[in-house]
Amino acid sequence: MFWTVRNALVHAKWRAIPMTVGAVCLTSVFQIVQNTPWGFQPVQNLGSVKAADPLWLALLRTPLSLFVPALDLPVWGALAQILLVFGIAEICIGWWRTLLVGYVATLAGTTYARIGLALGPEHPLGLPVSDRIVNDTGPSAAVVGLAIYVCWRYRAYLTGALVILVMIVEVLFEDNLAGKEHLAAIAAVMAVCVVRVQRGRALPRPAGTALPPPAVGRGGG
Repeated sequence: MFWTVRNALVHAKWRAIPMTVGAVCLTSVFQIVQNTPWGFQPVQNLGSVKAADPLWLALLRTPLSLFVPALDLPVWGALAQILLVFGIAEICIGWWRTLLVGYVATLAGTTYARIGLALGPEHPLGLPVSDRIVNDTGPSAAVVGLAIYVCWRYRAYLTGALVILVMIVEVLFEDNLAGKEHLAAIAAVMAVCVVRVQRGRALPRPAGTALPPPAVGRGGG
């Protein structure tokens, strides 16, 4: 993974990650606009998702919600996450797969919020009623999902396991909506990885491909 990213950046520099650069710029614009007296509500209308919203409205706002920085977190964190993780993913798996996996992870988090509220605070996977009105924006779920997917594609299993462990520790120490949404994003992306593995095994062998020779001297004869 390191050499893939290094070679792309050495040869193409910023041209290697045009989608990532665009995402950083869009997030910066949303941050500037939502901190003006006239821009806060339009940004909320375009990209603010809450579990209390009707599902169709949440789905409609989800594509832009990924690029709307969370109000209670420093914007530099969101920009750094996008630049680093989206950039690596765009180089390693392409821009459209990066967006697709990112949106799968984000939608998984949005869907979990509704399920968690239905389960209630008494359930280990449930959420308190107060989370219905929490502003659910930002790239963190997409970032976590992309990290897991890229690690799987490049067989960086130790790094992927560390990401999962950190997210579990996050929930143990700070049991909030964001932490549990990260776990939902991980579960959704891991399901995607399993489906891809199963589909790869089920693909027919191309015509003319020779079968491997039988093992010799391992019993049976």
